[in-house]
Amino acid sequence: MMKDSQDKFFIGRQPILDRKQEIVGFELLFRSADVNFAEFQSYSHASASVITGALATFGMQEVLGGKLGFINVHLGLLLSEMLELLPVDRIVLELLEIIELDDEVVKRCRELKKLGFRLALDDHSYCPEYEEIYGIVDIVKIDILQTSLKELPEIVSKLRRWPVQILAEKVETVQQFEACFEMGFDLFQGYFFERPVVLNKRRIDASSIAMLKLLQQLTLEATLAEIEQTFKENPGLSYNLLHLVNSVFMGMREKIKTLRHAIVMLGTSHLRRWIQLSLFAGNDSRGINHPLLEMAAVRGRLLEILVMQKGFPVEYAEAAFMTGILSLLDVLFEMPMQELVESLNLTDEVGNALLRRKGPLGGLLDLVEKVEVTDFRAVTPLLVRCQVTLDQLVAAQLEAFSWRAKVLAGWTLAE
Repeated sequence: MMKDSQDKFFIGRQPILDRKQEIVGFELLFRSADVNFAEFQSYSHASASVITGALATFGMQEVLGGKLGFINVHLGLLLSEMLELLPVDRIVLELLEIIELDDEVVKRCRELKKLGFRLALDDHSYCPEYEEIYGIVDIVKIDILQTSLKELPEIVSKLRRWPVQILAEKVETVQQFEACFEMGFDLFQGYFFERPVVLNKRRIDASSIAMLKLLQQLTLEATLAEIEQTFKENPGLSYNLLHLVNSVFMGMREKIKTLRHAIVMLGTSHLRRWIQLSLFAGNDSRGINHPLLEMAAVRGRLLEILVMQKGFPVEYAEAAFMTGILSLLDVLFEMPMQELVESLNLTDEVGNALLRRKGPLGGLLDLVEKVEVTDFRAVTPLLVRCQVTLDQLVAAQLEAFSWRAKVLAGWTLAE
């Protein structure tokens, strides 16, 4: 990152889900780290930063992990040739609401469509005067908090005259998601999936119980025989374990002889991570496309990297990864976090981080959560509290995104 404060940007990556509640893309958001930097100026600067950064510095595949990338585009950028550097099959260009949809813009949109780009109207308010642009764009994004709930069904109905997907922005509760779902919205942007309707204890399926038991055994440093026995009692887990070993050690000459052999080859560190991520991937039909899995994986890895940057020992980095992963289990199982912490017999430091956001791990978890929801004003004081620089945070984010993309590729092989 450059030294000038106006050249430093926070990176946000907001998930976009389809009607199956599977992640289909991310909106990439860059905002100036200088709170005095005018928002209008920031649009121009940040959009260019997204493009040059995502392409040159990080690699689009690493940032998006095979999903679509939604990028805000201001008028100057829309008309520039810089856009043509982007991979057309991976990018959705969002025309900011400040752009006047005049003849020049319509003409440019037609050119971009011919090149293969997908186009979206951001924070859009329906208007009959825009019928020409509706016949060109692929997605219309509607801010459901800025639009009357009573008006939404009629807006959706009118937009159905064109072959566009309609996206509901700022969906923050399950009730909002269900209402928009019933209205016929195709896509949803927001963090409703992190907030269950009612937080109460529910029945956990057998495979999840077995994985929680394995996680507890690894936390308590159980013997190899005890871990092996848990796998023996759960044939489905044993089958998945063998798939995992074969994908991690592809091309190995040595054949897997027994479950114990597979466990030893994989190692407790790989095994622990596989279990943690499997809790999310195996909980319902969405599997590796479960939005909580995406959030948990990136959150855990990001915490781990931030700890490693400080030079802490490997054991503490493992605790950081576990803290990130476990921080979403209460949402996954609709159980109070207190019960989960007690059942897993976690250390006081991890427990305090999960329950009260206390201690070094708690502070980092708080930081990562604020970054996820792009609450950048809250991020700045947390960076000071955690003694993390903006450059360190951005570098850790990009490494975490890249790691998640590789995990997803490996998981697909294991499937």
